[in-house]
Amino acid sequence: MPFLDIRLSAPCLPEKVAKIAERMTDLTVELLGKRREVTAVAVQCIAPGHWTSGGESLNVSGSGSFFLEVNVTEGSNSPEQKAAFIAAAFAAAEAILGRLDAASYVIVREIAADAWGYQGQTQAARVAQRIALA
Repeated sequence: MPFLDIRLSAPCLPEKVAKIAERMTDLTVELLGKRREVTAVAVQCIAPGHWTSGGESLNVSGSGSFFLEVNVTEGSNSPEQKAAFIAAAFAAAEAILGRLDAASYVIVREIAADAWGYQGQTQAARVAQRIALA
């Protein structure tokens, strides 16, 4: 049940927003093993003049940038899975958006199972239910 927070230093063109949301969802399913039906994505677009890298506006450098934070349950992915996801997410974003500034970040944030959930139930409660039913 990951939540993806994506920020782009680009105009909010509907086709680019849809493409980046779809591709990042696909990578989350394929590389992190998450369920598509409970993967949520929010995309925000920020004007390049409002985004800086190294203290310089992206308007000046001419490059683009993006930020992706995917929230997952703590311990649900190996270091290798997270590394593969980070590499693939950056490559996919660059393929969709064009040349990206080196200071474009992908974060896999792990949250304790008792500290988040969906449909009003924590991840820890879901695990406890599965164990009780087994």
